[in-house]
Amino acid sequence: MDNAEIAAQLEAFAALLELNGASHYTARAYRRAAELIRDTRAPVAELVEQGRARELRGIGPGIEARLRELVDTGELQELRELRETLMPELVGLGHLLGVGPKRMRELAEALGVRTTDEFRAAVLEGRLRSVPGIGPKTEAKLRAGLERAGKPKPRRGLLLNRAWALAGGVADALGGEVAGDPRRWKDSCEDFSVVVAADEPEPMIEAFEALTQIVSIVERDERRAIGVTVEGVPVELLVSAASSFGTALVRATGSTEYVRALEPLPEAADEAGVYDALGLPWCPPELRERPHRDEPSPFLLRLDDVRGDLHVHTTWSDGKASVLEMGEAAIALGYEYVAICDHTTNVRVVPGLDADAVRRQGEEIAEANERLAPFRVLRGIECDILPDGSLDLPDDVLAELDWVQLSLHAGQRQAGPELTRKVTEAMRHPAVRCLSHPTGRLINHRPPNALDLERAIEVALEEGVAVEVNGLPDRLDLRDEHVRLAVEAGVQICVNTDAHSVRGLGNMRLAVATARRGAAQLGDVLNTKPLEQVLALRKR
Repeated sequence: MDNAEIAAQLEAFAALLELNGASHYTARAYRRAAELIRDTRAPVAELVEQGRARELRGIGPGIEARLRELVDTGELQELRELRETLMPELVGLGHLLGVGPKRMRELAEALGVRTTDEFRAAVLEGRLRSVPGIGPKTEAKLRAGLERAGKPKPRRGLLLNRAWALAGGVADALGGEVAGDPRRWKDSCEDFSVVVAADEPEPMIEAFEALTQIVSIVERDERRAIGVTVEGVPVELLVSAASSFGTALVRATGSTEYVRALEPLPEAADEAGVYDALGLPWCPPELRERPHRDEPSPFLLRLDDVRGDLHVHTTWSDGKASVLEMGEAAIALGYEYVAICDHTTNVRVVPGLDADAVRRQGEEIAEANERLAPFRVLRGIECDILPDGSLDLPDDVLAELDWVQLSLHAGQRQAGPELTRKVTEAMRHPAVRCLSHPTGRLINHRPPNALDLERAIEVALEEGVAVEVNGLPDRLDLRDEHVRLAVEAGVQICVNTDAHSVRGLGNMRLAVATARRGAAQLGDVLNTKPLEQVLALRKR
């Protein structure tokens, strides 16, 4: 089995464990193992056969045993048993209809059905009326859900990293291309599509139905099928003739508003042919959110433009790797520098550094620089803003540092004027170089704070402070529209990962994509510049 196949099996197992009432932490451990294996370059099956699986960070004895079973037999017996007993096909449909797993199984047993087609037929035939506890309102709700026209949506959007893992896994298995929200790098994804070129669609649709990720097929016609994952996420498969593959991909990628403005789309084998026939310049997928207006810049930020990461954590606070390990990982990515920005003590929920610890960490950073030269590890800090707007370290310590990221963790629910006063006052401190995750949002969990972002951007321009696009999947803060505000104002952007592990450095692609959605160009992004220009960022 290759790494993608192993990861898919572990993710399916995690989902069914959750359905069966297993601990959230157990399921999360399998999901994390799946992500790790998918990102591992070495063939994991070979590591398992050599007894070296536990060399992978996060793989314990329990998961190692599962990996051994997968490599030896090609399947997990418990996964097969769970599929037989939990009715995942119906559970997936239930998620779309707003019915919980336990209740969906109860309905299936009462109706004597085991497949989505059987359940659909039973509901549309009126047989729900015979089920105890089902009244007219519930019946009407389920019937409406089954009859709903258009493409179904998940009940909650997926974070971008999970969205790419799901859609990318399907696309890789079928030799297709990811489309929909993930291809536009939307911060929370609801529209999942995969486009495949094939003259004979039937074998491709059958392969789609057989994928580990897909537990239920809710729609199907000659060249299209919609499958549902066990978590209730619908994924659309579009099988296009090779001669019109580009047309199908453009249509499946752009937002409804964007595509509507281009219609009728000409038939073309690739996307470039579509834009040529329309007389329009090529438009990157990230910019296909709004109708095509301005010609996209040839200098739009690219991942390989980034020279360093200016916000990463280590074991000095809540990170998982040492200063040296983070530096070595940054070198492996081709970077020229990295800024170690661990937390200060005011953050409270995780370990933080006081003045003494910052200076002791500086000694470790100096040792790392001796070993890694000419690469440079910057002495930095993610410094909390205190309630009165001052900073969480003495001025003399801050003055020693190469890079100071300003952060607000406590007080996210404060009223806008007070929050804005506190943040902008802190931004005027002469040591501050960048404002971290300015709106404080956590996607699907916490809305943006009431910071007057336009005022914060004005102060950033006045003071020569950069603003961050934070690459953590549940932050992506600044988001796309705010990046536009900053860029148009002339404020420098930093695309950072806020990495708490070596693997976390991979989230740079999310930060870059978010900046691209905000039309950030090469010259707008500070950490595309040589180190001497980064360190030259000073108050005006």
